[in-house]
Amino acid sequence: MTDAASTPPVEVPETVGTYLRLRGLQPSSKSWKRKRRIVTDDDNAPFTPGRDPGALGAVLDKLSRDSGWQITLAREDLVRQWADLAGADTAKHSEPVSLERGLLTVKCDSTAWAKNLQFMRATILTEIGRRYPDAGVENLRFIGPDVPSWKWGPRVVPGRGPRDTYG
Repeated sequence: MTDAASTPPVEVPETVGTYLRLRGLQPSSKSWKRKRRIVTDDDNAPFTPGRDPGALGAVLDKLSRDSGWQITLAREDLVRQWADLAGADTAKHSEPVSLERGLLTVKCDSTAWAKNLQFMRATILTEIGRRYPDAGVENLRFIGPDVPSWKWGPRVVPGRGPRDTYG
């Protein structure tokens, strides 16, 4: 009795059987080692359409768009180009501090500069919207210099205390 029914079947390891089943191949007892699925990789074949090199700017733009970095990059560019945006003289006396929920906060050297920039708010906001529409700036806030708080210590008394004496 040397027919196929009398020979014990070759055991296929469980991991190989699972792999072949998931790949769509049924493991056979005789030819599971010989059976290979030949995959052609058309994306990496040379001379296929779309394999020409692209411009670096276009590739970086696609990468930033696909990764969702456009808003962050526009905000960083706005802060970096503040001198060009607001003017060299204005940039000497002011700097963007934060950008949260569409509000750009700009810190100024003095309260006089903060007040003058408030008068220029519409012009600056229009220029920001034109150059950096992805930044999402909806409003501007100009603040004066940091002043020390007079409300601390063991002998604090109620009252207004000194007002704007720093600018």
